[in-house]
Amino acid sequence: MTDDNNDETTAAIFDLARNRALDEQVAHPGREKRKLPKRFYRKAEAGPHEEGYAILLDGRIVRTPSKQPLAVPVPALAEALAAEWDAQQDEIDPRSMRLTKLANTAIDLVAPRRDQVIAEIVNFAGTDLLCYRAEAPDALVERQAALWDPLLGWAAEQGVSFTVTSGLMHVPQPQGSLDAYGRTVAALDPFRIAGLHNAVTLTGSAILGLAVALGRLTPEEAFDIAHLDEHWQMEISGRDEEEEARLAARRAELLETGRFIALLG
Repeated sequence: MTDDNNDETTAAIFDLARNRALDEQVAHPGREKRKLPKRFYRKAEAGPHEEGYAILLDGRIVRTPSKQPLAVPVPALAEALAAEWDAQQDEIDPRSMRLTKLANTAIDLVAPRRDQVIAEIVNFAGTDLLCYRAEAPDALVERQAALWDPLLGWAAEQGVSFTVTSGLMHVPQPQGSLDAYGRTVAALDPFRIAGLHNAVTLTGSAILGLAVALGRLTPEEAFDIAHLDEHWQMEISGRDEEEEARLAARRAELLETGRFIALLG
């Protein structure tokens, strides 16, 4: 394989994972047989780069899908990315490379459209999971209050004071609080914003996502708090293997998202 072909292959690998939701992969794991690219390199490692630390395959820099150097700001994250590449066997499966996917997202999607991504996260905050409470049964209402109220209190200390309601009818949040949330996100670098965006998506809560990004919660804690209702339902109705598989996949991705953020230091 020529060097040009190597560049094309590394840049295109993560296009395979696009347009296919995580939940769909879990619910229908055998629906689509995708042809994965063959491993074409002997060694993956991290090395210094003008933009930080790059990932090298046999000495050549890995490229993102938009053909940018796959370079991250700290050596710990670069080493972890290189380990993902080095762990690939005969084929390269992007689904097993969550850290690389997040780095690609930061470089290709967050950095060039930072303001739009921040606006999207702030918009999500306007319908935060923690603000919509069950009306019954009392035990569930109490469990939500016990786990969710402390996080809303922590957010209020950051200037983000949200309104809580019972039921699913939309309640607008104070614009000042949304603006304060946006300023907090704007202080983060593109890599942390990429991690935050993923955490918000996986938990359904801008507050929980921020708590993970700022170290207020571990990813494990955030996941359990976010999926309180699903766990409650399974306690009442019994096990659901498909639902358990869906939750397990989302939990694994959130844990890797938290690891990505932690590696940034």
